[in-house]
Amino acid sequence: MHAPAGQPSGVTTSVVAAVRGLLGSPDKRIALHEPEFRGEEWTYVKDCIDTGWVSSVGSYVDRFEQDLAAFVGCKHAIATSNGTSALHICLILAGVESGDEVLIPTLTFIATANAVSYIHAVPHFVDSETISLGIDAERLDKYLESVAQVVDGVCINRATGRRIRALVVMHVFGHPSDLDALMEVARRWNLVLVEDAAESLGSYYHGRHIGNFGQLAALSFNGNKVVTTGGGGAILTNDSDLAKRAKHISTTARVAHEWNFLHDEVGYNYRMPNINAALGCAQLERLASMVERKRRLADGYAKAFATINGVRFVGEPQGTSSNYWLNAIMLDSELASHRDELLGALNDAGFMSRPVWTLMHKLPMYQSCPRMNLDVAERIEAQLINLPSSPGLVASS
Repeated sequence: MHAPAGQPSGVTTSVVAAVRGLLGSPDKRIALHEPEFRGEEWTYVKDCIDTGWVSSVGSYVDRFEQDLAAFVGCKHAIATSNGTSALHICLILAGVESGDEVLIPTLTFIATANAVSYIHAVPHFVDSETISLGIDAERLDKYLESVAQVVDGVCINRATGRRIRALVVMHVFGHPSDLDALMEVARRWNLVLVEDAAESLGSYYHGRHIGNFGQLAALSFNGNKVVTTGGGGAILTNDSDLAKRAKHISTTARVAHEWNFLHDEVGYNYRMPNINAALGCAQLERLASMVERKRRLADGYAKAFATINGVRFVGEPQGTSSNYWLNAIMLDSELASHRDELLGALNDAGFMSRPVWTLMHKLPMYQSCPRMNLDVAERIEAQLINLPSSPGLVASS
């Protein structure tokens, strides 16, 4: 039953009280995720301004790529203008072509689907599971058995006749997906595995950093991410040939020459500017501290919601270490009708909260795309709420 008009339900009162008990009563609205600048950001950015090296060539771009690769533990990182451009290049390098299908979760940010569309390929939407919120590998495998076949090493959608080229795994809110199972699905169906790791810098799957499992991975450094460069992204890969090509086509495919402008293929102006990379270098120096505080915040949320019936804090999957980019709670199905009431009460109390993204298959430009049964993702959409998650909400230890 709905609460009477003007009267909050019991679960709404309990949830607001739990968040207030953890975060206090704010004088101003607490944002969902704010950037934190407490290190050498100003020093490095000012150096770019003082020296004039502010565009896509400069020492901070090289340094940022080296520092990022070292942190993630991969061979190569190629800095880009944003996470969407990084994913676009990843799909090109994965061999996705116009008319191909790409398996992606319907539960994702719009950039995942848009990057597929940029190549004039077709998003093929798949369902999620409730632990990691990522793709359900077991159900995907069974679904492919019913709609696809591998012919001469190529996965073909029997209904459309199109090639299914790649599987994009998105790590929702920084929680690692079930990568072992998903890699097996990709192997069995001869799919290129690409990681949409936009939200998961600082997350680990069985001790190995996210971004090292697919052939390629994409990161985002938007202003709301754990590490921000204002706008920015990166391609990760352990394949040196792919890394070389990624840097080439993301830099307008310009052939090296002292003074002439020579381009040997269609390229993209996707390189990260030096001034943004300077910001990123300073942010990376403090990444470990920010993730540690975000994990303490998540632990506080988990304890605060442990005694509230009908509400589950979304914790990291077993065997993983999440950066908890965005904290989330899941309402039981019988409480889903209270979601918007709860969102309104939390925001009115000064705690910015929001639902998960509208599912991709519900958006007008993607409604006709192929898809499996998406009932789990639809339940998650109806029952999930994101809560304030900035590292600055927790004091440094």
